Amino acid sequence: MMHEMAPGMMLGMGLIGLLVVIVLLLAAVALVKYLRSSNRGGDR
Repeated sequence: MMHEMAPGMMLGMGLIGLLVVIVLLLAAVALVKYLRSSNRGGDR
C-alpha cells in the first residue's frame, strides 16, 4: 500500500539522499585537505 502511494516521492527521497551523501563526502575530503595543508605549515 505504501509503495503504491507516490513512486515519484520515493525517487525524490533517493535523489535527496544521494545529494546529501555527495555533499558529506566532498565536505570530508575538503576538511582532510585543509587539515593536511595547515599541518604542513603551508609549504605547498
